[in-house]
Amino acid sequence: MKNLEIKILENGSGLPLPKYETHGAAGLDLLAAIKENKKILIPPSKAEMIPTGIAIAVPNGYEAQIRPRSGLASKNGITVLNSPGTIDSDYRGEILVMLINHSKKDFEISRGMRIAQMVISKVEQFNLVSVDQLDTTERGQGGFGSTGNLIKKDEG
Repeated sequence: MKNLEIKILENGSGLPLPKYETHGAAGLDLLAAIKENKKILIPPSKAEMIPTGIAIAVPNGYEAQIRPRSGLASKNGITVLNSPGTIDSDYRGEILVMLINHSKKDFEISRGMRIAQMVISKVEQFNLVSVDQLDTTERGQGGFGSTGNLIKKDEG
């Protein structure tokens, strides 16, 4: 297992570090780092930036993806608006999570609530090469839903 440097910010003081909840978990749970006696209210169809109280040093060649927690989404209609959000390897500021409320009722965020998950993924950068034509594939220019047509043709 690799190491990831993490800095606990003032608003994250006293909260546990993000952690993998199970041995096979891909994501680390991120917690809301708001004041103890404060709540953040997210009205229906609105979004709010939620602080996590941490900053990290993602190694070159990796990114941290901020993703929704399935329980918040399925039970409350709360999800990450720009999912997955990317924390680049050269960003050193506080991780903020943009949550949106897709339900019909207000949702309250309190200190220490698990609000999102963070997955560390390997990434590569590429040199872009301009060409006049791309190679051909069976799918070609078929867009959204087009692979379903390929399956039907194969079953034909």
